[in-house]
Parts: sequence; structure tokens; C-alpha cells
Amino acid sequence: AISACEKGGETAKALELLAEMKQRRVWPNVVAYSAAISACEKRRETAKALELLAEMKQRRVWPNVITYNAAISACEKGRETAK
Repeated sequence: AISACEKGGETAKALELLAEMKQRRVWPNVVAYSAAISACEKRRETAKALELLAEMKQRRVWPNVITYNAAISACEKGRETAK
């Protein structure tokens, strides 16, 4: 569901679903976090993307190449916005 929101440009809904998972004690995995970070990347929400990346590490959910690519892209797009 988070991936579907990400693909549809529904960043707020993707983040809402991630938060709901945590509230229900369903711990997000690397796929859920990666989709949420990618959703942030598409909306140029760099700070939130990096916050989620840090949260993953705190929860011992290890990022993969997809996660890092989305985070790097978020940083790049955020830099473009700041210019």
C-alpha cells in the first residue's frame, strides 16, 4: 500500500500508513521504509527522507541499495530546490 501511494504521488498518505503501522505495532521493513523515502524524494522532502533513513537504523532495519538510491536522490532534488 505504501508503494502504491508512492507511485501515485500520495506522499502524505504513504507517511500516514507508515505511522499507522508503527501505532499498531506492525514494524515496517526495508520495503516499507524504502517506499516512504521514495515518496519523500518525489515531493522533494529531503529532511523527512533523511529522518526516515535514520529511524530505520535506530530500529535495526538495514537499508538496501534501493533505500540509499532514494535517499541520495532526495538530497539531490532538495539541493535543486534550494538553488
